[in-house]
Amino acid sequence: MDLLQTHPLEILSNLANEWKMDLYSEEFSKELDKQNIWPSNRHRFFYPKSKELPNIDLSLVKDPDEESVYMCGNSLGLQPKTARSYIDKEMNKWAQMGVFGHLEGELAWAKCNEPLRPAMARLVGARLDEVDLMNFLSVNLHLLMISFYRPTETRFKILLEDKAFPSDHYIVESQIKLHNLDPEKCMVLLKPRENEFTLRTDDILKTIEEQGESIAVVLLSGVHYFTGQLFQMETITKAAQKKGCFVGWDLAHAVGNVELKLHDWNVDFAAWCTYKYLNSGAGSIGGIFLHEKHFEINKLTKLNGWWGHRSDTRFLMNNKIDHEVGASAFALSNPSMLLCSCLKASLDIFDEVGIENLRKRSKFLTAYLECLLNRKFKTNNKNEYSNIQYITPINPEERGAQISIRFASKVKKVHSEIEKRGIVCDFREPDVLRFAPAPLYNTFNDVFKLVKILEESFKLIN
Repeated sequence: MDLLQTHPLEILSNLANEWKMDLYSEEFSKELDKQNIWPSNRHRFFYPKSKELPNIDLSLVKDPDEESVYMCGNSLGLQPKTARSYIDKEMNKWAQMGVFGHLEGELAWAKCNEPLRPAMARLVGARLDEVDLMNFLSVNLHLLMISFYRPTETRFKILLEDKAFPSDHYIVESQIKLHNLDPEKCMVLLKPRENEFTLRTDDILKTIEEQGESIAVVLLSGVHYFTGQLFQMETITKAAQKKGCFVGWDLAHAVGNVELKLHDWNVDFAAWCTYKYLNSGAGSIGGIFLHEKHFEINKLTKLNGWWGHRSDTRFLMNNKIDHEVGASAFALSNPSMLLCSCLKASLDIFDEVGIENLRKRSKFLTAYLECLLNRKFKTNNKNEYSNIQYITPINPEERGAQISIRFASKVKKVHSEIEKRGIVCDFREPDVLRFAPAPLYNTFNDVFKLVKILEESFKLIN
């Protein structure tokens, strides 16, 4: 059987038949975890116990010491078990040698981003000098947009999703206003067709074809935060550049989630955070990508900082900027030793496991989740209140590690009830629940428990 050509659900069904088990049974979910065909790395993470959750009702949980069902890795990834030891190592170094810690140890503070760059470059499909870790996502997008959004009388628009994450809208609006232009005239907002939730690639390409000559920058999400849609980045990048546009990607929900080949796709620039699927802790350091074709930094209008100066001449203190090569030229100040320590703990795992293996496991987890949801909420469903509507693409190749669903009613109450029972997921106004089975640490039994408790909660409130 060609696993690359066969739908994940078909493979799961064949396994159930081979093992003489019911595809929809808890027994099957546990057997999948036991066989570990697509290896899990749950043992390398701290996993919240039910009794530790703030909204838990212990009277509704069989065993308070059992692990919760954490489906919120698209908002905040879990803590790698090595993170604390890495942080303690740097704190001890600070206590023992003070300022000398800047130049001593594996994570010498003055260059603590450097040991992380090779793994980060491999994860996003880039050359080493095209990637660096610095600042935070919104800061990095602003810095990059200052360089790439240089409007003229004829080319002044920015293309983005109508429902992009709010920070992206704010960044685009403020960049346009910095040039004393009107956002209403300069923002081209992509909207799904009527009664649809995701953007069709053909519609994106049509907009680029029709308006491309007036578009300066295309700035889209690699994976949409709300719908979980995985955009066809290579196709969109090629089409937009053919019309003379620069193309940048916000990879907040894509990095560590899907396979990326930023260099080969010829992407102009990209930025991302590292605390979602990359599990580096809330508010952790951001990353940027700058394609090598833009390495003549002096040709870019940009904001400079001390850490964007070449490291070998930085301390000559002559106040004449001599840029680092590549993405590092966009750095403003030295990175945090604590944030880099947390990120190292996660990147060690990614580099060992490989994003291609995680992506494969991810497709099976979401297919299994979709399968159980369909069984419980769609097949022979006589209760109108619990009819579900997917706003995530049903094709596993067109989504990341997320399924977002709408219910007919009472979703807030349901969300409250499942939280009381140890489910951690995300509610978004007005009527959407987002489930993110992260392939590093979520199991097939997690998925089974999620759907079971979800069904019980709907029955309870109706």
